[in-house]
Amino acid sequence: MLIDSHCHLDRIDLEKFDGSLDNLLAAARDAGVVHMLCVNISLEGYPTVRGIAERYPQVSCSVGVHPGESGGAEPTVEDLVTRGRDPLVAAVGETGLDYHYHPDDNEWQRERFRVHVRAARELGKPLIIHTRDARDDTISILREEGADGPRGVMHCFTETWEMARAALDLGFYISFSGIVTFRNAEALRDVARRVPDDRLLVETDAPYLAPVPHRGKTNHPAWVRDVAARVAEVRGSDLETIAELTTRNYHALFGRG
Repeated sequence: MLIDSHCHLDRIDLEKFDGSLDNLLAAARDAGVVHMLCVNISLEGYPTVRGIAERYPQVSCSVGVHPGESGGAEPTVEDLVTRGRDPLVAAVGETGLDYHYHPDDNEWQRERFRVHVRAARELGKPLIIHTRDARDDTISILREEGADGPRGVMHCFTETWEMARAALDLGFYISFSGIVTFRNAEALRDVARRVPDDRLLVETDAPYLAPVPHRGKTNHPAWVRDVAARVAEVRGSDLETIAELTTRNYHALFGRG
């Protein structure tokens, strides 16, 4: 059994599945994927991701506004808490900091991030963290806002072992996407070797970042199997073991859905 701990089912082009989300989920089931977390990136998109989770028992959802999102409603703690009380909502996010695409004038990002951490603390639900080129500020805000309470996951991790260790010290989990299969990702594979068994997760981030051997194609949850297989290889383990421990870790962090 495998769990895709981070995907965007509402954003996947379903053409190869004859336009049917049912077919996509059937392909995931055939690959051994028993559950998926459909991650929200805007308040405007929340009804869609919640609707998917309501329709399919193998899907949970989150509520949050991505650090790169602009033009939509700016979330308040009350907005997130009101939606987050829904039992279909497993987490708050995705949130965090992205200085790669927004290198200047970042105070609005930091304030939005703090809002999410405060909502997660009030809800007692974990955070889903996106961080890019913002290592120090990400960890500092998590510490300042008491994110070791709700904890959470560093999703699609691409940073250094030093940042991973700081996140682990706050009680966070580390999740690896298809990037860990890329040829030039040896430094990331070294991090994947070092993460403790009880803090490891796998994901697709579908429709993005399709793993080898599917690079260049639209990613989907069935391919989390390829991610898990590569993680197993670099850890000197096997797919069955990685599937078992990442499934256990998912339930420990996000609950049973």
